Amino acid sequence: MAYRRVPLHRRIGLRWLPVLLLWLLAWAGYFGAWTPHRAAGLVITGVDLAEYVKFLPPVMSGQIPIQREAFYLPLVSASLTATLVASRRSLPFGLRLLLGAAAIPLALAMLPPAWTPGLLRLPEFRLQTLAILACLTALPLTVLLRYLPDRAILLGIALLALAAALWPAWSFSRVLPAIRDVYRAALAPGWGFWLALIAQLGLAFYAIARAIMPNYVNLGRMRSRFLG
Repeated sequence: MAYRRVPLHRRIGLRWLPVLLLWLLAWAGYFGAWTPHRAAGLVITGVDLAEYVKFLPPVMSGQIPIQREAFYLPLVSASLTATLVASRRSLPFGLRLLLGAAAIPLALAMLPPAWTPGLLRLPEFRLQTLAILACLTALPLTVLLRYLPDRAILLGIALLALAAALWPAWSFSRVLPAIRDVYRAALAPGWGFWLALIAQLGLAFYAIARAIMPNYVNLGRMRSRFLG
């Protein structure tokens, strides 16, 4: 019998392919330019903001109350989403293994620069340390998550995506005027901000829609029933 190549969308599954594409776009935007500048060294990415904002004078003085860890939420969402999708037994094993492996560096990207074990115990870094541990602990739990229905996994992904879209975007809008003052320029949010926001909202919308939609009807079986 001749070998017939199975299309990618069939191997991954129509339900999960948009999730993976939007997931990739979301974290690509997160690592892209949120504050653009002609000089590459002055471009601020989403992952930079968690450390950058604490040096802004209005944030240091308390004039702009903000939770800087909000800018790590896209990493939490990306890591946990990778773990949740990796738990789906309908996906190819190699893809599940790749997603599980991707969850680790996404979680570790929350480590502060020049970190040490002692540094992670300081109150300043306690929350992001707990977030890292939560993401890494969730990975071995895929052996249990695989028994959850797709609907529960999709709703979990939707909640993560909504949180990763709204809280960082609101926090960025609070600190953007202070960044403009530092740069002395009328800066607008960069392409990375918009790509991350749109992709996260798209992921949330898609996951909710797929969770509440009825299961696919086997059209082939129906056709054979009515035609012969």
